[in-house]
Amino acid sequence: MSTALSILNRVFGYPAFRGRQADVVDHVTGGGDALVLMPTGGGKSLCYQIPALLRRGTGVVVSPLIALMHDQVMALREVGVRTAYLNSALSATEASEVEQAFVTGELDLIYVAPERLVTARFMALLARTELALFAIDEAHCVSQWGHDFRPEYIALSVLHERFPAVPRIALTATADAQTRAEIVARLQLEGARQFVSSFDRPNIRYQIVEKNDPRKQLLAFIQDQHPHDAGIVYCLSRRKVEETALWLTKQGIAALAYHAGMDVGIRRRHQDRFLREEGIVMVATIAFGMGIDKPDVRFVAHLDLPKSIEGYYQETGRAGRDGAPADAWMAYGLNDVVQQRRMIESSEAEPQFKRMAQSKLEALLALCEATRCRRVLLLDYFGETAEPCGNCDVCLVPPETWDGTVAAQKALSAIYRTGGRFGAGHLIDVLRGQSTDKIQQWRHQQLSVFGVGSDLDEKAWRAVLRQLMAHGYVSVDHEAFGALTLTDQSRAVLKGEVQVWLRKDLDLKPAKRQSGRSLTTLENIEDEQLFEQLKIWRQAVARALNVPAYVIFHNTTLIEVAQRHPATLTALGEISGIGAHKLEAYGADMLTIINASD
Repeated sequence: MSTALSILNRVFGYPAFRGRQADVVDHVTGGGDALVLMPTGGGKSLCYQIPALLRRGTGVVVSPLIALMHDQVMALREVGVRTAYLNSALSATEASEVEQAFVTGELDLIYVAPERLVTARFMALLARTELALFAIDEAHCVSQWGHDFRPEYIALSVLHERFPAVPRIALTATADAQTRAEIVARLQLEGARQFVSSFDRPNIRYQIVEKNDPRKQLLAFIQDQHPHDAGIVYCLSRRKVEETALWLTKQGIAALAYHAGMDVGIRRRHQDRFLREEGIVMVATIAFGMGIDKPDVRFVAHLDLPKSIEGYYQETGRAGRDGAPADAWMAYGLNDVVQQRRMIESSEAEPQFKRMAQSKLEALLALCEATRCRRVLLLDYFGETAEPCGNCDVCLVPPETWDGTVAAQKALSAIYRTGGRFGAGHLIDVLRGQSTDKIQQWRHQQLSVFGVGSDLDEKAWRAVLRQLMAHGYVSVDHEAFGALTLTDQSRAVLKGEVQVWLRKDLDLKPAKRQSGRSLTTLENIEDEQLFEQLKIWRQAVARALNVPAYVIFHNTTLIEVAQRHPATLTALGEISGIGAHKLEAYGADMLTIINASD
């Protein structure tokens, strides 16, 4: 591995491999196939970039998004790696030039979309070129059960059929056991060695709160814990994205909207601003996210419930890629459960897919209603054991539980007595004895359950109904406009055969985290000033090259420079993230700034 390590040092500027990177690089360099599961920010890209540099020929990287290709190619060119991409953003002339460089062996790596890769034209190019390897990034896209399914990924099995001697490496940050098995089967990786790293992201704090005016809750979260920080806010609908971004902007937050229905030019400008400017909050549907390499996203917030733990993990994983503290915050309520169940039941999917979607949703609901460490439950879903983390809301302020058996029986009886034809709002009015027009219309004031729940307020009853749904005692009838109905499991509760324990919802307010520059942990004003000067210089260089600032250097590299004040090129080259090419390109300018500050 000395050659691989020297490339890691010289080209990428890192002193040592992390986790299982060295094993993967060694295996793929030797010609072996691999399936690699590493969390976001775990260094997956080095697992194919270094073998591509060590092996003869060009490495072909299958990448799903144009924005991702562009950023990775720019970053690789900055460290001196001969790289290009082929996608629809290129003109015919530009694409022809890239194809020529590919065939003549002038590239170390080429990035291509799966749709283009399987065309007859590109297959012909592959047949004429010496190939180092195939890297299939975001490999979970091959799974029809997954949250990011892309049909064109299924056609990638052709690589093994046409080029059996070329090693393949499939990589993803999100895959449970079933998705992993599907990747293996669909990509014909049965003989591949699997490298599964820990899914834990210890720098991310997980927090799930009960919805109670979610916009104001979100605003308080941002203002208290992440003022001036970059973040992503996920919403389920395009309309909600636009309304939330506008509302945040009016509250003084630098917020932008992003969804697939927007004008392409506006969408691209918003993404560029998010990547290149500091402190932008992107409000988006899940159309925004895959391949976002911005390292200093300090929080990911959800105003709507995702569809699965895989989706939740993938989306929250976009926070804190630099390893510094970050937050995953979500507001969750009864309507989220109703909406997600209704979407599954009303879809035209096959029964098997609906059952799988329900199972995935139930696992996510269990995470939301957790009374023990969220990180333990999250990692358990991916087959990994862990100890309580001390850095999630449940660990920081353990929720109280109460014997909700009687309350559950009252709620289930109300559903039964009203015929399973009404939603949560009306059922709560019945339980609390509210004499509304609708109550009078249906004569529900005459029911034995009318007013039996007057001891609990509306918020408490919503929590009860939500948890009964999460535990499978109540379901949603989508054909009756979201009416709540009983499940077979509810009988045991009504008969008193099962005790129902419920959690008390708390509005957790963790200790404020210092945001922005104070995350640097710099100890004196001189180091802080040098860090700021280096950031200003980096921003100017990035603008001149038309790339995001982090493509030049990550904050972590500038922090180390500010801490160590290297006085020579040799000392500067010892900083993590400064390889030979960047040292030659930027070393003299950086030393000038350092010397001026001393």
